[in-house]
Amino acid sequence: MRFMIIVPATARSEAGGLPTEAELAAMTDYNEELLRAGVLVGGEGLHPTSRGARFDFAPDGEVTITDGPFAESKELVAGFTLIDVSSRDEAVEWVKRWPRLGGEEGFGLELRQVFAAEDFGAELTPELQEREAQMRARTSATTPQA
Repeated sequence: MRFMIIVPATARSEAGGLPTEAELAAMTDYNEELLRAGVLVGGEGLHPTSRGARFDFAPDGEVTITDGPFAESKELVAGFTLIDVSSRDEAVEWVKRWPRLGGEEGFGLELRQVFAAEDFGAELTPELQEREAQMRARTSATTPQA
């Protein structure tokens, strides 16, 4: 079962603030733990929304592009870690071990299960499953490993 640990943006991350050396060391230690346990799939930090854009697709096909920052949004994402574990309980245990990087502000994380092929039932035909498998094989060959 794959799960994504979603790291919400903070005022500091949205202002372009980078992690301290101590924070980077703590995250590296945690990621190495995940790697040693064989559960780390990947993860990345994201630049602030000021370096991003939103795309809104209207029913008529028109696309509206809005450049960041997205100050009006409360739920911004600053990064993620993707893990592959045997159960939701195991994923929860890994999240509970996340380094305490929030300082005096504190912080929260979100855990979301990633869809697997079997979740889609008959709608994911054998042909679509094969195409998906081919794409995954190609992307895993070109994706930098964590």
